[in-house]
Amino acid sequence: MKSIAVYCGHQFGADPAFARDAARVGELLARNKIRLVFGGGDVGLMGAVAGAAVDNGGDVVGISTHHVIAMQEPAHKGVHIEIVDGVNERKQRMFELSDAFAILPGGIGTLNELTDILTMQQIGESKKPVYFLNTSKYWDMFGRIFVHMQHAGFIVSMDHYNMAVCATPEELIKLVTRE
Repeated sequence: MKSIAVYCGHQFGADPAFARDAARVGELLARNKIRLVFGGGDVGLMGAVAGAAVDNGGDVVGISTHHVIAMQEPAHKGVHIEIVDGVNERKQRMFELSDAFAILPGGIGTLNELTDILTMQQIGESKKPVYFLNTSKYWDMFGRIFVHMQHAGFIVSMDHYNMAVCATPEELIKLVTRE
């Protein structure tokens, strides 16, 4: 495993554990010499994970869009930033640069990125693993929705998905480094 895309919120969220765990993921990626690919921003959980990776000597690549930069979301200092035209190009570029995906707490953007990756797995376009960091049980509801979709007959088999749920940043990195 050489690089991992981390999808997470551009805000910190209500629970201080979200920022703590995001920073720990960045630190552990750097210490294990795994390149961090992220959304490029210096805000919220994105900024926490990237800042910790940079502070620990990590290789960090941010992918942002002209629109996001124009909205005054600052690019993270100390990382290589690629600026692309739009969100779909951003997602594609992050996919290309990554061997796996870590999904930390986040909002609609994080959910959008996650469902794109799972859709690619479902139709056989990707086998890259997805690791959920379930800080404060943040992803429990998504897990219940996923099971509900399967029981309702909209997800035929779980065999199409290469994913794991991790309780701690250490557990996530342990799985990533095993790949």
